[in-house]
Amino acid sequence: MRVVIAGAGIAGLTAALSLHAAGITDVTVHEAVAELHPLGVGINILPHAIRELIELGLADRLAAIGVATADLTFLTSRGQRIWSEPRGLAAGYRWPQYSIHRGRLQMMLLEAVRERLGPGAVVLGSPVTGLDHDADLLVGADGIRSTVRQALFPGEGEPLPGGDVLWRGTTYARPFMTGRSMLMVGDSAQKLVIYPIAPPEDDGTQLVNWAIQRAARVEGVPRGDWNRPVGVEKVLPHVEGWHCDELDVRALIANAHQVLEYPLVDRDPLPYWSTDRVTLVGDAAHPMYPTGSNGGTQAVIDARVLAYALANGLGLEFYEEQRRPVTSNVVLANRGDGPEVILRLTHERAPHGFGDIEDVMPLAEREEIALRYKKLAGFEPATLNARRSWSVHPRRP
Repeated sequence: MRVVIAGAGIAGLTAALSLHAAGITDVTVHEAVAELHPLGVGINILPHAIRELIELGLADRLAAIGVATADLTFLTSRGQRIWSEPRGLAAGYRWPQYSIHRGRLQMMLLEAVRERLGPGAVVLGSPVTGLDHDADLLVGADGIRSTVRQALFPGEGEPLPGGDVLWRGTTYARPFMTGRSMLMVGDSAQKLVIYPIAPPEDDGTQLVNWAIQRAARVEGVPRGDWNRPVGVEKVLPHVEGWHCDELDVRALIANAHQVLEYPLVDRDPLPYWSTDRVTLVGDAAHPMYPTGSNGGTQAVIDARVLAYALANGLGLEFYEEQRRPVTSNVVLANRGDGPEVILRLTHERAPHGFGDIEDVMPLAEREEIALRYKKLAGFEPATLNARRSWSVHPRRP
């Protein structure tokens, strides 16, 4: 079987590795850009996807470049604690959760593809421009502006704006809390997510990712442009007056060495992803808001299920049955704030703060919100721990 993959991002590279591990070795990845660099900011990969990357033999490489997330805490913009929960191994999963620099993760996957499939397996400066190809299968892994998706659905149009704007940045700062903690701070108008994405440097600092999502339209920003640089002065006013005992939020943003701005966009779920010789994975299949740490996670699982389906003769129908309903539900849930709805509800119920969070949002409600999203996205601990991975034994050539 010969497979062509459009796009050398997380989805495309994981698909190449997964197909190779399943015994499908005639795989070529075509990437439009002429040179790949470790661009972007932070990303979280949840345990159900880390499990699949570990099955691919990438455990040591992940540990070398990422941070095994230990806990997640929700705070109001006044710094009052709403909810804390363990994450990854500390939450009872058999696999960690990793916070990691998106570009470094991509470069690690690229290195692994070239090692296992050969140096010519990834062809740069070679965009896939349509559905015509000389392979048994074309896999569209070319992102939210996927050429493959556009060819399958030519009338779909531009990505859909959600009405919010995102500012994302990275800063070298002293570790906060456990050094492996995530913070979500906010109210009904905006939220701030903070987490480290690399092991400590020799000087004791860590690369920390932060992202602000605010309900405000920004004129002149192309939809789906995730790499528009702006100055910190555009972002700082939005956190003035915020208090956080865990770290100095204003200093974190003021000292950023890069800030990227883009509008919150996604696309509606599709009625199908595949034809006889074409399918979609990752953002090409289900672009979603960066809520609940699910974009990269779902892309990894797509790639693994696709390889499993092909290696076992189950076909693209099985792949879609397993993945399209789940990812469609996540896309729609993320439009409603996902698990971060806790921030909005707390602010709506107690806009001037509270004496006891139990009077505002009882523990049972907080736990139910967190568990409901885990079940929807496929990473409720007990269920995941009991479920087999999507690995397959290599077939004979």
